[in-house]
Amino acid sequence: MTAIDTVAIVGAGLLGQGWAIVFARAGKTVRIFDARDDAEAQIRPQIVAALAEMQAAGLCDAPDDWLAQMSFAKTLGDAVGAADYVQESTFERIDVKREISAAISAVLPEHAICGSSTSGFPGSAFLDHCDNRARMLVMHPVNPPHLVPIVEIVPTPWTDPAVPVRARALMEEVGQSPVSLDREIPGFVLNRLQGALLDEAFALLAEGYASAEDIDRTVRDGLGLRWAFMGPFETIDLNAPKGLADYAERLGPMFAGFAEQRQADRDWRPEAVARADAERREALPETGLADRRNWRDAMLMAILRAKQQG
Repeated sequence: MTAIDTVAIVGAGLLGQGWAIVFARAGKTVRIFDARDDAEAQIRPQIVAALAEMQAAGLCDAPDDWLAQMSFAKTLGDAVGAADYVQESTFERIDVKREISAAISAVLPEHAICGSSTSGFPGSAFLDHCDNRARMLVMHPVNPPHLVPIVEIVPTPWTDPAVPVRARALMEEVGQSPVSLDREIPGFVLNRLQGALLDEAFALLAEGYASAEDIDRTVRDGLGLRWAFMGPFETIDLNAPKGLADYAERLGPMFAGFAEQRQADRDWRPEAVARADAERREALPETGLADRRNWRDAMLMAILRAKQQG
């Protein structure tokens, strides 16, 4: 398996910047390409600020060293042509993904592989026309990837079987937490799980059982505390005297009843969306969203620090 020493970042919005930090902190040479005018002048200060926040949180002891691993390429070919791995993180739109994927494929070195950041588009929707599509696949992170380590690895029907294996090894090497899917499914794993929870949350709100704040509180101060360090299967495994099968025997019928109730039409009803949005805007005006996102990232860093020490 060819070593991956040089990584190209294609598209350097917030997601691409996070990816650059992920690879730089692992000692990789990172080449960043973004099509915006004066890209480096816009992007470098944002990366510097993110590294300073990580340093303040105790998650980065050498921000200058990490920054030194990064450079900016003037053209796509300059970034990709010397890369062992390419992380594409351009705008989340199929036509944009198709165009940039074809351009990457045209200059992708023979030994290199390419992962695309996408929240739910299957790779087969935008990689089918690429000459090097066998070495291209979906690598779905959570934003920001330098603070939330999960990465979903999703092959297309024509992905070379060795490529997801190599991609997983890379993610483990750089400190991410990879999840490998055997085949494509809309939304992958993370967003399907999140979608199921959101479906139930909107239904409970629409049917008048609880407020948006109290539903949030149930997750934030209940489920989420455990989910920060264990998943749903381990959670129930520890919640019955004899483990998971015992839990399923004891409580399975109750949950089956919930599932039967959910067969009704429980879409995200417009009135529920409007009510939830109104509650959120009362609690947090739109002008406060940016500051609250910064608070979120600070909380993520505190959790990461605690998990590292635990």
